[in-house]
Amino acid sequence: MTGKLAIVVKGWPRLSETFIAQELVALEQAGHEFDIWSLRHPTDTKTHPLHDRLQAQVRYLPEYLHHDPARVWKAREVARTLPGYADAYAVWRRDLARDLDKNRIRRFGQACVLAAELPAQTRGLYAHFLHTPASVARYAAIMRGLPWSFSAHAKDIWTSPDWEIAEKLADDATGATFGATCTAYGAAQLRRLAADPSRIDLIYHGLDLSRFPEPPEHAPRRPGDPLRLMSVGRLVEKKGFDRLIAALAQLPDRLDWHWTHIGGGPLSEPLAQKASASGIAARITWCGPCDQPRVIEQMRNADLFVLPSRIAADGDRDGLPNVLMEAASQRLAILTTAVSAIPEFIEDGVHGTLSEDTPAALATAISRLAADPDHAQAMADNALARLRAEFVMEPGIERLSQRLHRLTESR
Repeated sequence: MTGKLAIVVKGWPRLSETFIAQELVALEQAGHEFDIWSLRHPTDTKTHPLHDRLQAQVRYLPEYLHHDPARVWKAREVARTLPGYADAYAVWRRDLARDLDKNRIRRFGQACVLAAELPAQTRGLYAHFLHTPASVARYAAIMRGLPWSFSAHAKDIWTSPDWEIAEKLADDATGATFGATCTAYGAAQLRRLAADPSRIDLIYHGLDLSRFPEPPEHAPRRPGDPLRLMSVGRLVEKKGFDRLIAALAQLPDRLDWHWTHIGGGPLSEPLAQKASASGIAARITWCGPCDQPRVIEQMRNADLFVLPSRIAADGDRDGLPNVLMEAASQRLAILTTAVSAIPEFIEDGVHGTLSEDTPAALATAISRLAADPDHAQAMADNALARLRAEFVMEPGIERLSQRLHRLTESR
């Protein structure tokens, strides 16, 4: 067995990040030993069954430095004795000069705690997300003289400044040994900024189909039957649910429909108000955050999965949302947009419908799918076949496991 890993995450557990939980459970099963170091305490009141399968110890760093000053100052004294502390401090000061922000100060304090408290048998660090978690992992790794790596996803790629990504991918002792990312779209951006593009691996999350029931066998709905739409996603700008609500309000009166939404987020109240003002509140069920069994139950009872992703004003965007693969696993027809890496899984007219993200375009697409349920079901069958052939979890986990083994052997 290779050395122990420290895996740094933004928060644990998080309902919206089943892809991370799926990966970590699979890495344990592949023989990796690690602790999870979380920058934040959990805020979700529910968990997925997948979280209960993880055996790793979860350790929480001080979420805010003033919450536990004694721990932070003790760690700082220990960190200052470590061989790489001066180098880490110099790197952090350069970062701080370009990003004078309290969060940047908090990152270094958390890194000091991480470096001071890492078990002696730790041989490498691996961070999920290229922004804050990777910064903490990087500073701590430099202090301890350990290799580090990261997995990048979506927001962390597109809202981090180019200079910071480039330095995290520098071809020197401070840069990541490797970086994994879950889309070809994201990989191209990271390779553009990397000193050595070969350090970036495209590793699709894929889906562990053993966690999902076989898809239901059902006849396509008839054109005159009620249309049951559903969506899963945080209520944030990049998910585009404001435009979906506007689209639903434009559907013709002859179409009987109901939309179910699963997920929480900061826009929950404004979106509920928008639905009421549009006169469609009675046709919407807001479920809030739900565990995965409830999500799958809703998918099995729906006719159309809708995810109207778009690029937010700050550049934030989806990568390849796992919920699209989850919908495909249940043979559920998909309507989404051509944002980011979504076309890497969904080819328009073959595996689902790719619409523009305007309300008018979304309303037109929904109406057409409602009028041709046979075509919608055929595309759902194609998406399921593609999922099984090209987007299962195991190949990606095998490649990531090899990378992490080499990481912990490289010290």
